[in-house]
This record gives sequence, structure tokens and C-alpha cells, in this order.
Amino acid sequence: MAMLQGFKDRWSSQGGYREFFVLAFPLILSTASWSIQNFVERMFLTWYSAETIAAATPAGILNFTLMSLFIGTASYVGTFVAQYHGAGAQRRIGPAIWQGIYVSLLGAVLIMACIPLAGPVFTFIGHDETVRRYEIEYFQILCLAAFPVIASSALAGFFSGLGRPWPVMWINTLTTVVSLLAGYVMIFGRLGTPELGIRGAAIAMIISGTFSFVCYLVLILRRKEAQAYDTRAGYRFDRALFTRILRFGFPSGLQFCLDMAGFTIFVLLIGRLGTAALAATNIAFNINTLAFMPMLGSGVAVSVLVGQYLGKNRPDLARKSTYTGLKITLVYMGFIAVLYVLIPHVFVDAFTLRSQTSEMTTIAALTVVLLRFVALYSLFDGLSIIIASALKGAGDTRFVMLINVALSAFMVVPTYIIVIHLKGGIIPCWSIATGYIMCLGIIFLIRFRGGRWQSMRVIEPHVAALPPGCAECPDARIEP
Repeated sequence: MAMLQGFKDRWSSQGGYREFFVLAFPLILSTASWSIQNFVERMFLTWYSAETIAAATPAGILNFTLMSLFIGTASYVGTFVAQYHGAGAQRRIGPAIWQGIYVSLLGAVLIMACIPLAGPVFTFIGHDETVRRYEIEYFQILCLAAFPVIASSALAGFFSGLGRPWPVMWINTLTTVVSLLAGYVMIFGRLGTPELGIRGAAIAMIISGTFSFVCYLVLILRRKEAQAYDTRAGYRFDRALFTRILRFGFPSGLQFCLDMAGFTIFVLLIGRLGTAALAATNIAFNINTLAFMPMLGSGVAVSVLVGQYLGKNRPDLARKSTYTGLKITLVYMGFIAVLYVLIPHVFVDAFTLRSQTSEMTTIAALTVVLLRFVALYSLFDGLSIIIASALKGAGDTRFVMLINVALSAFMVVPTYIIVIHLKGGIIPCWSIATGYIMCLGIIFLIRFRGGRWQSMRVIEPHVAALPPGCAECPDARIEP
């Protein structure tokens, strides 16, 4: 009875389960839709050929690694929105969103400048000739989607930071539908279109990214939003605010980028072990997105709650919200881990069912083994994402970045030695990756429990300190 009463109290209180679910549920559905999009697209490519699935993940991860630097930076405006909203400075929100769009423009230019480098990079990596040709083609087309994808992540921060996640969910869901329909039609040449294979998958990403950006922009520029948050009048470049976003957002983006880079290098090194090892690793990582992406939704929710409560100068509720999200995430990840161990073929068969070659049979058997590693690190992955999100929601982005830099080296260097010098196999490499994820979770938890983050803020100190209606800040007000 005492446990039940404790659950009821936790459910209805500030920082409790109900508050978390109201914010996190649409965000989880939103990130899950991206996970489904990625999963099904990779499944389509597996049906198309073993070479296209072997090429799609290395090229896709490399492209996303480059974009993640700017996605992490631009999307950090969501933390500014959350803290401005918590402090009652509503008219600072629109200008913050526009600075995120300017970050997106800069990122798009730099990423498209990498298009000519695709050939030398993938030639240096040294995968099989057919795989290499697909990698170059896929990477170059994906670079053209940089601006709408990065800008969409910034615009999504407007709604999530305000605690209004449903528009994010609906836009991401519709974007997934558009992407999968376009991908299926163009990969396999349906409805009178030519069969484009991996090129069709990349073009579908451009179409869906543009669709997402336009949807967000239309909603944010509505009169209601413009009047409340200056989403139209705040379009001017604000050097001070732009610099502040870079100060806190760039370490967040760099952390995201380095995390992705570590796994990109890991996947590329695995490719040296042969097509079967590379394809199995790609499939295992893609299966893991079914668990990983919903966790990102929970992480966004925790980051927003921490930002809003710190904007209100309530670090006690920020801490409580974090532990609430962590408990729910660990229960979910534990359930997924059990499924990976007990019924792995349910996940693997979706990739291999339409291809019964001896090569694909070998890939499927190896993928089942790799899913046991995924099950082992799943709980620590959840711990890492939730606690890192809380730290970043407070502004502790540099610490998160530095830890990722240090530990990524401890994953990449031993893997390089095993593959290149010791001519080792895939199991030692995956053991190192598992240890990396476990260490991340433990170190972030120690930092969080230390409590230094509770005194951090990303918004201007005078904004947080001024009460609503103050003469020096006439736009600062608390919404009901």
C-alpha cells in the first residue's frame, strides 16, 4: 500500500510521472517515427541487395556525423526556449529560433563543401569496389539535404522548449510517411519511376527533409506565435544571442558529432573485416534504433523540464524530473534488452526474410550474436542519454563534450589496433564498444549527483532575475 501511495504521489506532483509523460509521450512517438523511417529504409535496401545495405550505414552515418555538429548546435535553441519560457521572457524566444536557422545555413554550406571529398574518403576507407561506389553516391546526395534537416531540428526546439510537443510528433510522423512512400517508389521503381536503388533512398531524404522544414516554418510564423514570441519580428541577426547560442550549443553539437564520429570510425573499421561483418553490424545498429530513438524523445523531455525549472529557479524539481525520466527509461530499456536476448530473430528476420542466400544466412546468424551485446549495454545507454540530457538542459555542455572526446578515443584506438594490427575479429571490437557506452553512463551519473549543474543557466542572468512586468523588461511575463 505504501508503494502504491508513493506512486500516486509521484504521478501527480511537479516533476512527477504525469508531467513527464505529458511532455515525453509525443516526443517519444516523434523520435520513434524517425526510428521506423530509418529501419524501414534500411530494410528496403536489404531487399534490394546486400551491397546497398552494406554501403548505406557507413555513408549515412558519416553524413549524419557531419550534420550532427550543426544539428546539436542548432537544436540547442530548445534549451534557450525552455529557460526563457520558465523565466517569463517570451519575446526572446523568436530571436533565439532565428539564430538557430542562421546556424543551419552555415552548416549547410560547410557540409555541401564536403561533396567533392566523398571519392577520396571512401577510397581511403577501402571497402569492396561495389560497396564503395554506392557509399560515394549515397553520401553526396545526402549532403544536399543538410539545410532543411538541420533547420527542422532548430524549429522543433520552439515547440518542445515551450512544452508543446504534439506539433513535433505530427510533423515527424507525416515526414516519415512521405519519406517511406518516396523511398519505396524510387528504390524499386514503382508508379512509373525509374529504379534508382540507393540513389532513390537518398533523394527521398531530401524530399522528406524539405517537407518537414516547410511544415515547421508555416506553424511558427502564424500570427498567434508571432504576437506571443516575436517569431516574425525576431528574424534579425542578433550577434550577442547568436554568440551565446554558440557558446553553449557548439559544445553540445560537438559532443553529438564526436559521439557519432566514434561510431562512424568503428563501423568503417568493422568494414575491414568483410561485407558480412559490416552488414551484420549495420543491421544490429539499425535494430537498436527501435530502442535508441524513443530514448532520445525521453532525453528531450528531461532536458526541457530541467531547463524550464531552472528558469524558474527550482533546481529541486529539475533533479526530480530527471530521476522520473530515468526510472521510466530504464524500465523500457530493460524490456527491450530481454526481447533482444529471447527473440532476436523477430527483429533480424525483417531484414533477411526476402533474401535466403548463404551470405545473408551468415549475416543473420552473426547479427543475433551482436544483439546480445546490444542487450548488455542497453541500460547504460539509457542512463547516458537521460543524464547527459539533464546536464545539457542546465548548460553543462562542455563537460559532456570532454567526456565524449576522451572515451571515444578509448573506443576507436583499441578497435583500430585489433582490426589493423592484430587482425582480430568482430567480437573483441563489439566488446570495446559495449564498455565505452557503460563508462559514459556511469561518469555522467557521477557528475549529475555532484550537483554543480544546479547553479548553471544558459540565458542572460538579468532575464532570469527580473520578475514579470518589470519596467526594464516589459515583455517578460509568466504565461498561465
